[in-house]
Amino acid sequence: MQPSVKNIVFFSTKNYDIKFFSAYNASLPPESQFSFTFLDERLDETTAKMTAGFDAVCIFVNDSCTAPVIETLHSLKVNVIALRCAGFNNVDLKKSKELGLKVVRVPAYSPYAVAEHAMALFLALNRKTHKAYNRVKEGNFDINGLYGFNFYKKTVGIIGTGKIGCCFANICKGFGMNIIGYDPYPNKFFIDEIQGKYVSLDEIWAQADLISLHVPLMPETKYMINGASLDKMKNGVYIVNTSRGALLNTKEAIERLKNKKIGGLAIDVYEQEEKFFFKDLSQEINTDDDLARLLTFHNVIVTGHQAFFTKEALTAISEVTLNNLVEINRGGECKNEVK
Repeated sequence: MQPSVKNIVFFSTKNYDIKFFSAYNASLPPESQFSFTFLDERLDETTAKMTAGFDAVCIFVNDSCTAPVIETLHSLKVNVIALRCAGFNNVDLKKSKELGLKVVRVPAYSPYAVAEHAMALFLALNRKTHKAYNRVKEGNFDINGLYGFNFYKKTVGIIGTGKIGCCFANICKGFGMNIIGYDPYPNKFFIDEIQGKYVSLDEIWAQADLISLHVPLMPETKYMINGASLDKMKNGVYIVNTSRGALLNTKEAIERLKNKKIGGLAIDVYEQEEKFFFKDLSQEINTDDDLARLLTFHNVIVTGHQAFFTKEALTAISEVTLNNLVEINRGGECKNEVK
């Protein structure tokens, strides 16, 4: 039986979610509009009971949709799990399929937003923009220690050449960089338009001056940046991760920061980010030893999962998410359903 969606409960809601989703919902024909309830809480085993009376849940990257959560959703007659993000590693797809819950996502809300943020992080690491900003604020205009290097003719290794990876590659092309990439599913655009070259992961580790991660989190990609791969990299390599926190083994990265194997690290994602990101914890004690240690390094930049955070991306997220549900209500196949 085809599910019908009218009442949607949002978890991990922020004011911008309310603004953009409400605006797009109001623009839909009256017969296609939805009823929203916005909750601050994360979806997990404790809060899953709050979905009673709703047809669909709308979740974000740090909500937890494990098998027990999905069993609760199913028992409360929730039909659809609507991800307002691209990744779906936080959803037990086997259990959702078993119980007949549809899972839909936003596969590419704004690849430019994430790609541009990745390059901004590389530039900040290289030219020490964060340090210069703090110095000047204190009246210190000394530039000693702020030198970097030209990106022109340097080699950038791009792991994952989907839409975001190719957008990032195009930016690198504008800098005149030597572009190499790895992806088990080669992208014709990367070859023909970017003039990028596909190589093995070992070749990226050995050749790249800068490495940018643009892959989903799956069993085969978890901790792909680990002690063994780090030891194969150039001394002083720069690494940026704007994808998923668990692509990087934090403890082993810390060891390579200490011995200067890593010249600069910037992360917009963190393996335990659900405890910290999207919250104001400025009055709290940081109890995560790895995150606390990362923040002590002058050559580490951490941003709080903001790579996606542009007006264009938020607009696309709200439009695609609700259009996914409109397609379901019309009885057709939703092109963004995760099978």
